Amino acid sequence: MRAIIIGAGIAGLATALRLHQIGWETLIVERAPARRGGGYAVTFGGIGYDAAEHMGIVEDLLKKGFVTDELVYHKPNGERRFSLDRATIAATTGPRSITILRGDLESVLYEKVEAHAEIRFGATLTAVDQDERAVRVTLTDGSVEEGDLLVGADGLHSATRALLFGPEEEFLLDLEHKVAVYMLDQRPATIAPGATGTLSSGGRTAAVISIPDGRNVAFFGYRTDHARPGEDVSTELQRVYGDLGWVIPEALTGLQRAESVYFDTISQVVAPSWSKGRAVLLGDAAWCVTLFAGYGSSLAVGGADRLGTELAAHPGDLPAALAAWEAAIRPEAERKQKLGRRVKGVYAPTSPLLLWLSLLPLRLAALPPVRRYMTRRFIKG
Repeated sequence: MRAIIIGAGIAGLATALRLHQIGWETLIVERAPARRGGGYAVTFGGIGYDAAEHMGIVEDLLKKGFVTDELVYHKPNGERRFSLDRATIAATTGPRSITILRGDLESVLYEKVEAHAEIRFGATLTAVDQDERAVRVTLTDGSVEEGDLLVGADGLHSATRALLFGPEEEFLLDLEHKVAVYMLDQRPATIAPGATGTLSSGGRTAAVISIPDGRNVAFFGYRTDHARPGEDVSTELQRVYGDLGWVIPEALTGLQRAESVYFDTISQVVAPSWSKGRAVLLGDAAWCVTLFAGYGSSLAVGGADRLGTELAAHPGDLPAALAAWEAAIRPEAERKQKLGRRVKGVYAPTSPLLLWLSLLPLRLAALPPVRRYMTRRFIKG
């Protein structure tokens, strides 16, 4: 059996790994000319952690993961509001979770599949044709590939989804925020090594994450009423954040030297079905719970693992396998989507009162009695 996987991100690579484990051959087609690194930090847990154990990659992920020594919340002028120490952060995330950069998670998966999967960069699909025997795709490099299954793991703006189901505006639910993420070539002096600093003001959130290995990530998330149509990322971030102090000026200067930037709206994908014949959507192309829910990477790996399980359990019956897979994954994806829609209002609060209310649970977590309870509940069981 052969699968053609569109997208070499977390969802696509995890699918290739899981399908290899059940004896499939895979071709991975990636639009970008080469692999991308960095990305924002994610808390990888839940069904993703379970899947990583099942797929045998937990130890590799733990080696790439990191622990934040201190999480500091700042005022717009740089003064401290409050902070969470290492023990409190661990108590809030629980024991079966890993904090890791998206790019490092991709690296672990890539290293596991590169020896046995064909990976073609700089191409994507332009047409899909399928029948009861096979699915055929035409790629932008002029080639035509045939397989038993097409997996669209090509993200929020999925070309696979557009070809199979229709234009993306029919499926995207705009959550009225934008995000920009990039790697800094140097750590701002006021961010301690291994610490994360963040601030929120007037519908804008910014953070700088110091990774213990010396890398640093700048993160900006803000409501789209701050945006203007057609502005490039540098112009928009400078206009939206230029009045703030703290490390914002340093981070904006670092943008000019960044090798790559992730810059997009924050939207969910709401699709009534994730498969059509011999083609299936997986990861952000299918559901995109968004960073508000904080579960996208876990759901992508968990979904890939379950897809392999159902294909192995229904040999020769692809419709039954895809139906069982969607029935298993959709409830979890929809729960996380609902969570993302609920918390979007407090992600970048517009008023001081909303900001205070959004930070209150974290302030409580920093109190010794609350932290001790959380440690007993989540760390010690």
